[in-house]
Amino acid sequence: MVFVLLITAPPTHLNAWHSYYFAQAAIADGHSVKPFFYADGVMLANRLLCPAQNEKNLAQLWLNLAQQCEFELSVCVAAALRRGVSDAENASRHHLNGDNLYEGYTLTGLGVLTEGLITADRVISFVGE
Repeated sequence: MVFVLLITAPPTHLNAWHSYYFAQAAIADGHSVKPFFYADGVMLANRLLCPAQNEKNLAQLWLNLAQQCEFELSVCVAAALRRGVSDAENASRHHLNGDNLYEGYTLTGLGVLTEGLITADRVISFVGE
């Protein structure tokens, strides 16, 4: 089964963590996941976020899982730019002072989400408040 995970919860919200643990469990059961970070969920891809020393780094956990299971970490480009998250290409295009997209994450358009929705067996939203 293919799950599209629509993650709109910010990285400090419990549902952001639930999305990761759901993805782990689904993969362990032989399913595929396609995460899409949207709205406040895009803040996870900000490489300048620094968790406390005694906390796990959720962005790194997602990256490790994506590399191990070979799936893309798609981040909505419009939502990211509105929240100050940019890759080098968009930083140059929009005359920003720098980029801060976490390595391994990809800025994409809503077309990627739409394609995922069309091909998914299930869509699960992990919403912040």
